[in-house]
Amino acid sequence: MSTEPLRCAGALIVRDDGRIFFQRRSPERRLFPDCWDVVGGHLEPGEDVEAALRREVTEETGWTVAQMLGPVGEYRYVGDDGLPRVESDWLVRVDGDLDRPRLEAGKHTEFRWLGEQDLDLLDEHRHVNDGLIRRIAEEAFAALRSTSR
Repeated sequence: MSTEPLRCAGALIVRDDGRIFFQRRSPERRLFPDCWDVVGGHLEPGEDVEAALRREVTEETGWTVAQMLGPVGEYRYVGDDGLPRVESDWLVRVDGDLDRPRLEAGKHTEFRWLGEQDLDLLDEHRHVNDGLIRRIAEEAFAALRSTSR
């Protein structure tokens, strides 16, 4: 068994009004059940972060990545399954109907576009993800402010 952490990619999808897309994981999910999350997932063999982001955005929302705005950060964590992960998160813009994402059935139950003042919502079920999603969101808004100067 490999001792290397699983590689993951996360997309913080930005709308023109500066809000960021979050989706709620279904309660049946093994990792972070019923928590708010960014779009993303594990890299497939031979896949780089950008390719994984493009694939995951389309799989989870039906949208396509139009522009990668810049990195948010790299996060190391151990999931409920005991496996270590390294996640690279990026700010992106997408093409598609932003009012009608095609959420993956059985994986996500709802979505919200949040502004920086709305981040308290991400603290729901914080005990499950130890505030990771909130921290990523805060760093995404900080990165967004620095890219728009």
